[in-house]
Amino acid sequence: MNDEKKSLEAHEREGLEDWTPGEVEELVTAEIVEDTPIQRDAVSPEALGLELPEDPDEARSMLLETLLSERTAAREQLEALHRLAAEFDNYRKRVARDHAETVDRAGQRIIEAVLPALDNFDAALAYETQTPAEEKILDGLNGTYATLMSALGAEGLEAIDAAGKPFDPMYHEAVTGPVGGDGDLVVAQELRRGYLFKERVLRPTLVQVDHADHDA
Repeated sequence: MNDEKKSLEAHEREGLEDWTPGEVEELVTAEIVEDTPIQRDAVSPEALGLELPEDPDEARSMLLETLLSERTAAREQLEALHRLAAEFDNYRKRVARDHAETVDRAGQRIIEAVLPALDNFDAALAYETQTPAEEKILDGLNGTYATLMSALGAEGLEAIDAAGKPFDPMYHEAVTGPVGGDGDLVVAQELRRGYLFKERVLRPTLVQVDHADHDA
């Protein structure tokens, strides 16, 4: 190709006297194919639904305005999707929380119905046996009570440890107390066991309260 260009330039200087029309056409075609860059197929404005004006400046301005409008619309849609996703996440959390609370309330009602039976166990286990037969019965009751408390404990039930503890009105309900005197109040005697359910007070402990230095 370089030799042909040189030949063409030499003949141009000489007026292309020795070149035939066919040779000139062939050489010009080769020049165009070589020098023209290959362009990818572009999307036409018509395919995008745009009718561009013939003036290049007006067409450019129209394209920029269209691009800005489309980007603004896309940003608004993205923000709307983010809000929708956040609302759905809040809804999902609320449904899960409501479901957990419903399960807790159902479990609490069942355990509240069982509390009288636990009180009966406490009374029976406090009985002082007199015979080997009574001791055997008491051992059986202890085993049954331990199994029941283990099952209820797995569901969130926990007995309040009260005897000898400082009096706390959040967990203790005083039935009797000292008439006078000074000093911190403590639980002198547990009259009825109290319980927590999933770390919340299900029933406070009925207690007898006295001053901490009463025995001093």
